[in-house]
Amino acid sequence: MAEVKLKGTWPSPFSYRVIWALKLKDIPYEYIEEDLSNKSPMLLQYNPVHKMIPVLVHGGKPIFESAVILQYIEEVWPQNPLLPNDPYERAVAPRFWVQFPKDKGPCIWRLFRTTAGEEQEKAKKESLEMLRALEEHGLGDKKFFGGDKIGIADIAFGGVAHWLEVIEDLVGVKLIEAHIFPRLHAWTKNFKRVPIIKENLPDYSEMLLYLTGLLERLPRNYSSSKGKKIPTSGFDLI
Repeated sequence: MAEVKLKGTWPSPFSYRVIWALKLKDIPYEYIEEDLSNKSPMLLQYNPVHKMIPVLVHGGKPIFESAVILQYIEEVWPQNPLLPNDPYERAVAPRFWVQFPKDKGPCIWRLFRTTAGEEQEKAKKESLEMLRALEEHGLGDKKFFGGDKIGIADIAFGGVAHWLEVIEDLVGVKLIEAHIFPRLHAWTKNFKRVPIIKENLPDYSEMLLYLTGLLERLPRNYSSSKGKKIPTSGFDLI
């Protein structure tokens, strides 16, 4: 079997996407922690354009961007499938729902980045709209997005189950409440109860400490950040 390596960083939900997929499929791999403040020659060699994690190296060949990596893993290692059997569902899961967090996730980042006031209220409204779409059109009456067991869409939304909880506590804004999003609230509990997921989550206290420090180093409001590059994703910096 070709050697499998994963370049990641511990606070990043995108790294954990790949970890969960590898663990669920029982694929042996070597994990290599990356310091994004001092990027390694290995990272620059394998991902010279974006210079970001995660990077999966299989048989010496690199694959990057977590959504692409998930699809690659599913195609190369078909055991314990992460995609549904139905052709339509197989098409929708990777092409729409896996992309959904990347397209809609920045609103949560803005909630994290902005102080109380109009900007935070706007970010909260957009975040609630995103979560409502998941509640009504993604989950439905299913235990997981893919049905009775974890699939590729659940892995894609894993950040909602853990990282969002840390952000909620940090900024003092609760988004996933049981009486507003009962299905999504139940899903976060079910997802984190799965042993492989539970055993492979970053420590809550360490995440809270890390994000607190990150928040202190960044300008909070967009209005005060003119002329500076603003990250477009909730975890561009981790």
